[in-house]
This record gives sequence, C-alpha cells and structure tokens, in this order.
Amino acid sequence: MLNRVVVFTYLFLFATSIVSCTHSNENIPSEEHSYELNSDIVWASPKGFDLTMDIYTPDTGKENYPVIVIFHGGGWLINNKSIMRQTSEYLASKGEYVVCNVNYRLLGDLNNTVKMNEIVEDAMGAVLWIKKHIANYNGDPEKIILTGDSAGGHLATIVTLQGRDLSSEGFSDEPYGFNPTWLPEGKTAEDIASENGLEVQAAMISYGAFDILESAKSGMEKPTNIFWALGMASARGLFGDTINYNDNPEFYKKVSPIYNIPSSEEMTLPPMLFTVGENDNLTTPTSIEDFITRLKAEGHTDLEYWIHEGRPHAFLDSGSNDFLKISFEKDAPPALDVMLEFLNNIFYINQVK
Repeated sequence: MLNRVVVFTYLFLFATSIVSCTHSNENIPSEEHSYELNSDIVWASPKGFDLTMDIYTPDTGKENYPVIVIFHGGGWLINNKSIMRQTSEYLASKGEYVVCNVNYRLLGDLNNTVKMNEIVEDAMGAVLWIKKHIANYNGDPEKIILTGDSAGGHLATIVTLQGRDLSSEGFSDEPYGFNPTWLPEGKTAEDIASENGLEVQAAMISYGAFDILESAKSGMEKPTNIFWALGMASARGLFGDTINYNDNPEFYKKVSPIYNIPSSEEMTLPPMLFTVGENDNLTTPTSIEDFITRLKAEGHTDLEYWIHEGRPHAFLDSGSNDFLKISFEKDAPPALDVMLEFLNNIFYINQVK
C-alpha cells in the first residue's frame, strides 16, 4: 500500500484546547449481518470520465435505511473507493445503514487538468445523485450522512457547510460558486441552492483537511509534494497554471471550509463527529480542535470529538501499512464503532426524522 503520511508536505498548525468526549459501546450492534452489494455504478461522466460508486444495502429486512456517503482520502491525487472498501463493509454489516462508497475525479485525471473546485463539484453531484436514486437501494433520501477521511474529510465538510454556495457559472466568473457534476433533470445549481437540496442530516469527518490556501502556501502545488509523482502527474496549480494563491487567494479560500463557516443564524449545521489519531502529524489533533472551536464560535454546538489514542493518519484505510504500523483489522474498528454509536443515537435511539 502507498504510504499516505510520509508523502504529505503540508501541516495544519492551529492552536486551541478542546476536551474530547467519551463513548461507550452499549448502542453498537452486536451481531453482523449480510448485505447486498451493487458495484461500480456509473453515476456521472464529466468530460467523458466515468465516475462510479459501490452501494451496500444491509440485509436486515427494513423498508429503508439512513444512507452513509463515503469520500476516500489520498491528497486529491491518489487512491480510489477501494481504499474504503473494508470501512464500507464494516458499516454495512454492523450497522443498519446503506453505504455509498464514491469515486470522484483526482487532480491528475483527464491529462492532469482537473481543478480542485471540480473535485468538490463531483462530491456535490454524487450527493444529489444519491438523493435521487437511493430509494432504489432501500436508502432513505431524507436521512443522508456524509463522511470521509483526510481529503475525503475535506469534501464531506465542504458539502456540509457550503451546499448552498452554488452557481451555474462555477468558477468561471465571479462570484464563484460550485456547479455540481450531476444535477436532477430540469434543475440548475441555483435551483438546488434555493431548495437547500444538498442538506444532510449528519456528518462524520475523519482527520479532515480544512485549509487549502495554507496547504498551497506550504508546498502542495510543488514537486516536493510527492503525491504528484504517485498520481503520475506533474505538479501544477490546483486551479490550473494561470491561478496562484498569491494573486488569486479567493479561489483557494472558496474550497477551504475554514474560511466558509456559516453562523448558526445563517444555517443550522447537522450533528457532526470529528475523529483524529493522537499521533497524526498531518491533520493534527490541534488542527481539528481549532476547526471545532471556530464552529462553536459561530454558534454551532451539536459537535462531538474523538481521539484515537496512539494512532497516526489513515487508520481507516483498507489493508495494512507497514511503515505506519497500522492495519484495518486492528485500528479501524474502534473508530468505526464510535461512528456507529454516534449515528445510532441520531437515527435509532432518538428517532430523529
């Protein structure tokens, strides 16, 4: 497996102090169950590039289930949904949730021309596609949960916070907004925004990246970020060669959740769970805590935080990583059990509709 930590060249250096909450396991399902898997469903083909997802439906006899949408990590340059395969299987077999494991474009795709805003638009389009079609897989389109790790955590966060920040013009003209890759027939980006069509009911962010502007300043666009080589692409600007963070910081801020936190008067955020490894030196606990502090400063209070003691980055990845000394079987289940308890309290224990 590719080492996802040593190759990162950017760090998040924010300071605050938040005490993590504790969790019991009393609400975690104790028995595994089977599930139905529909693989490699093509949900969109931007510029002829097929995007796929896998959908897991629990086999427990319910008429419908809440839906977990997963965005994988990999620095926006490597990996695909397979890195979240075991996480998807775990959530679908131990929880009563439909799980959608999503592929989005990477920066190096389409001859190294994909822009960061287009990746966000893929994530938004996937959520819209799922809302439209998930009833066919026994999913409840009114109970959508977003999750992702690292780069995927960034995508899940930005959709949760900025789902109304849409424009049919995308990033081609000011004021910049996102034009989802997939839209329901007859709908525009503006229609989705006015209807709050990207609203979700919960979000679980695992060691997410929140400040793309700071990442660019720290070398994300340079050849020293070895992810470019691993993604078999030449280093370049995240928005193309004509855009840079010195002259065009607004582009970078627009795709950075840390600069786009709405006040609670503007928008009520859904319950959010943040998880991070105690020894993560990329998306550090301090950076996660700073983001939570900023959310609280804007009046958002339905937030939970859990630290995976002794663990580094990427503890949700499938398989094993000898360099990091982590493996899915050993390191992912404690975090996934916390995630399932968080969701069970929302969708089953308290019966939120």
